[in-house]
Amino acid sequence: QVQLVESGGGLVQAGGSLRLSCAASGRTFSTYAMGWFRQAPGKEREFVAFIRGSGGISYYADSVKGRFTISRNNAKNTVYLQMNSLTPEDTAVYYCAADQRDPYYSGNYYYTGWYHYWGQGTQVTVSS
Repeated sequence: QVQLVESGGGLVQAGGSLRLSCAASGRTFSTYAMGWFRQAPGKEREFVAFIRGSGGISYYADSVKGRFTISRNNAKNTVYLQMNSLTPEDTAVYYCAADQRDPYYSGNYYYTGWYHYWGQGTQVTVSS
């Protein structure tokens, strides 16, 4: 089993930045595909960003492309989401997700149901 703990959420004004962190348990973190998802009140959970275990390939939702950056430090068992130019539309609970499988060839990195492990979420609120 893998435990994921998100941190770094909070209240920020529009145009500001936040960096989310997701700390993972386990000894094989470098083999895990990692994703960030978010869920706003009354809406379905949606894909935000993905990074392969190697860290060499990442993908982003169109809504955050150019503003958000996903990265990982395998030595620290941590994945990050740097969020810049935030808008009120980015307000949501942000979830970290992990899976030991590599979704690169199947394209399942975007799919909420594909990931086996999830964190508890961290709230991001962007004020006008």
